[in-house]
Amino acid sequence: MPTFQSDGLELAYRDEGEGDPILLIHGFASSIDVNWSGTGWIDLLKADGRRVVAIDNRGHGHSEKLYDPAFYGADVMAGDAIALLDHLDIERADVMGYSMGARITALLAIRKRERLRSAILGGMGEGMLRGAPSADAIGEGLLADDPEDISNPMAKMFRRFADATKSDRRALSACMRAQRSLVNEAMLATIDTPTLIAVGTEDEVSGDLDKLVALIPGAEALPIPRRDHNRAVGDKVYKEGVLSFLSRRP
Repeated sequence: MPTFQSDGLELAYRDEGEGDPILLIHGFASSIDVNWSGTGWIDLLKADGRRVVAIDNRGHGHSEKLYDPAFYGADVMAGDAIALLDHLDIERADVMGYSMGARITALLAIRKRERLRSAILGGMGEGMLRGAPSADAIGEGLLADDPEDISNPMAKMFRRFADATKSDRRALSACMRAQRSLVNEAMLATIDTPTLIAVGTEDEVSGDLDKLVALIPGAEALPIPRRDHNRAVGDKVYKEGVLSFLSRRP
């Protein structure tokens, strides 16, 4: 997998296909391979005539691992995303992020709107206005010797996911303990990029879909029926909705 330098770090990425570029930003404890390749997204978007660029966020996948929370945060990773676009000489792109990646995408739409053709926020509702639920418990659970000792259900879920993806749990714990770059209602109201928000109807992590849609001018809602936070990622309704949205955006 190719790499590039951002803020002195070695970060991994993929760049495949031809056409209008779309940048994919994965969620916490995930990676390009888990979030986008294994779910069929990369092949789908390439078949739709798009150049697909995806980043392994710092501390994740094949990218460099760091163990100090000061090196993480959505604002820092938004900078990595822009650095990748610069590295590839991409002036503007559609950007799709899932969960943590949606936080990063929203920050890009607020602070770097000139670089975005559209924003797709997956797995994130009005929880965008808050930090990650049970963040401290998740950070501690990632370092626990035995996952069966974890009592917090959210922390146990993320620990199991981190183990399943063979992630560096120390790096993930530092990422989870980082100061979150939270947005507020006034910031969301400044977004003028065409925006699609997709959340599973059984997602207990993301927060309310419609409440976030109401805060972003012109945003479209895409409920993903009968899917929770993890199972929504590769869902057919999600994929079809994104392709339709991309075909209609200016």
